[in-house]
Amino acid sequence: MQNNDDGFNRVTAFPEISGSVQWRSPSNIALVKYWGKRKGQIPENPSISITLKKSHTETLLGYSPAKGQSGILTGFSLDRRELPAFKERIDRYLSQIGDLYPFLKDFDLTISSTNSFPHSSGIASSASALSAIALCVTSMERMLFSSPSDDYSFFRKASYAARIGSGSAARSVYPGYVLWGSAAEIPHSANEYAVPLNDNIHAEFKDMGDAILIVDESPKPVSSSKGHSLMESNPWATVRYRQAEMHTGRLIEVLAAGDAEEFVRIVEKEAMTLHSLMMSSYPGYILLKPGTLQIIEKVRQFRLDTRVPLAFTLDAGPNVHLIYPARFRESVKNLIEQQLVVHCSKGRWIDDNTGEGPVEITESDS
Repeated sequence: MQNNDDGFNRVTAFPEISGSVQWRSPSNIALVKYWGKRKGQIPENPSISITLKKSHTETLLGYSPAKGQSGILTGFSLDRRELPAFKERIDRYLSQIGDLYPFLKDFDLTISSTNSFPHSSGIASSASALSAIALCVTSMERMLFSSPSDDYSFFRKASYAARIGSGSAARSVYPGYVLWGSAAEIPHSANEYAVPLNDNIHAEFKDMGDAILIVDESPKPVSSSKGHSLMESNPWATVRYRQAEMHTGRLIEVLAAGDAEEFVRIVEKEAMTLHSLMMSSYPGYILLKPGTLQIIEKVRQFRLDTRVPLAFTLDAGPNVHLIYPARFRESVKNLIEQQLVVHCSKGRWIDDNTGEGPVEITESDS
């Protein structure tokens, strides 16, 4: 029994264990969109994404024996700034996963995160941030109890935990193409965690570029959480969920067959559907900017002129992702520099590509 200066008496399960774990976890861009959820962060429809490489969050989680009756988050910073609203969200998240990781009550935690891209601007910053925290906490568990003992169980649990904080974060714990949500075409798929889809991908789609055009860096006026909740009364919700299920099955076939034209059709239809759902919600809202629309028109014309299978997609924001087989990188880069960069905030864009998933950062890497 430890008698603390603050007056609390409690059993200290880990009286001498302090340390830190650090993970770099990527963002992802959904090809089939997740929009609409049920209680428990369960998606109304399956989604498929590509995990990115350069757009990521690095999170350092420090831990030490709790000084009070129960462990608390003593500090949180994002991009070296203390943001109370973000700390409150992470506090809630740690409480939500307390049953999954009961040892957390015995530790005081500090979390320091940095993004390689603007947060809250529609590039799935919550996906990389929450997946990084989930990976850190799961690493703590493995360090304390040697469990989950194998990588398969480790990443599945991290995906499950990440989902509780941010649905799209469930997909960020895996590389390449990832499915989240139950889909008839993939027997081991589930609503509670994501699964990788990389065993049956045609060579045409194995190495993909993602040029992220930053049209507007400012935080979104409507959060994704609010957008999801508005789907409950959206008159097109039921039709949308059926469409997403159909697109999921079809995209799995397309990725295996190497059908670039059909890939472009599905990806762009998903992007436009997502924003039409925002506009048809009540209250409806528009996240697209004039620059977004001008980029879309120029991309369509470029595709007609060159036959390069360049697809645009959008997350819940105004910024445009250009998805394409990496062998066309020079053609796409020329298009951006000659015609599209003028529509980007401060001329900024991110030359990203398919990533290899999250990485644990050790002292030797620092």
